Amino acid sequence: MKTLFLECTMGAAGDMLMSALIELHENPDEFVEKFNHLGIPKVKLEKEQSVKCGITGTHMRVLIDGAEEQSGDTHLHSYGHHHNHEQDHHYNHEHEHNHSHQHSHSSLHHIEHIVSHLPLEKQVKQDVMAVYTLIAEAESHAHGVPVPDIHFHEVGTMDAVADVVGVCMLIHDLNPDKIIAGPVNVGWGQVNCAHGILPVPAPATAFILREIPTYSGEIEGELCTPTGAALLKHFVDSFEKMPVMKVKKIGYGMGNKDFPAANCVRAMLGEMENTTDDIVELCCNLDDMTPEYIGYAAELLMREGALDVYTTSVFMKKNRPGFVLTCMCKKEDKEKFLQLILKHTSTLGIREYTCNRYSLERKIRNVQTSLGQVRVKESKGYGITKRKIEYEDLVQIAKEYHKSLEDVREEIQKELED
Repeated sequence: MKTLFLECTMGAAGDMLMSALIELHENPDEFVEKFNHLGIPKVKLEKEQSVKCGITGTHMRVLIDGAEEQSGDTHLHSYGHHHNHEQDHHYNHEHEHNHSHQHSHSSLHHIEHIVSHLPLEKQVKQDVMAVYTLIAEAESHAHGVPVPDIHFHEVGTMDAVADVVGVCMLIHDLNPDKIIAGPVNVGWGQVNCAHGILPVPAPATAFILREIPTYSGEIEGELCTPTGAALLKHFVDSFEKMPVMKVKKIGYGMGNKDFPAANCVRAMLGEMENTTDDIVELCCNLDDMTPEYIGYAAELLMREGALDVYTTSVFMKKNRPGFVLTCMCKKEDKEKFLQLILKHTSTLGIREYTCNRYSLERKIRNVQTSLGQVRVKESKGYGITKRKIEYEDLVQIAKEYHKSLEDVREEIQKELED
């Protein structure tokens, strides 16, 4: 299984992730040329060598009107309409870095307009907007401002757009079956922004990183930015220690700042063996329960976390029609399901079979279509990719638009394939 592992011991920012991933690309220079012909307003990408603590890696310079933003890897500064514009102007004035820019801003709708006109694959555009939606929702929660009212400082926005588009393009080109990241170092201390002095991680970053393993480490400063956090949240399948894998390529993506530790994201691309699960099949014969009661028991077992539950029609002793109830569960959950089956069925005994299960890695993506948002189940592994639209979402859209289920499925499927 083609696996990408991201080591975030010095946090993550959009430019660092892009810099690490481009070192894994087959043709880095061709990628830079392709990127610079996309037509992102005022943006030019440059690839340069960078050395941190004796380690040589890559730093991707995003130039806006010929000058690079030097904002400590924090590319996104947002505010709601109710914030003090005078304070924001003061912030912009104090943070000019050998170039000037006007005090203008972009909304999420404006970002979508820019992205929609870029010559990108449809999947890349969807990934870019999904990442930006995560950022906008986090900023909305942090500042108490509706998502449509969230605006981003224009120079920082173009810088971030470049980072997000670049990472999404690289992930698309690398096409890993699975993406894993280690725990994210967020740093500690305080950071200055347009709103004043905020704790590290900044509120928006902390919101995005919910349910993701993070730690503060020993480095003072903001190590993980909202852009970096959103990219990890969107693409990473699991956050855990590095798995057993045969590494083929290693990339080092360098940040701007210098710390006692090498300020980089390390990306490793290689092959991980397809793993098997030890699962248990619990079976029992039932000839004295009504279908309603069996159906209730099967639904209950699924709600409690069974991997699968099904019944098979059989003829039992004395030619009585009956059912075999089969409950598949994880090995560690066996005792729990034994008790549930004995409690909610009439059986007096249960048979156990231990099996090896070979399965594709599964992930659910939210995709925006002309008929509304749908969840798409994507399964990868063994060189195979499968996609299926969530049934409940198709039903809801069919009811809303008074269309047949098959017409809705075909229409959305066509959009996904275009």
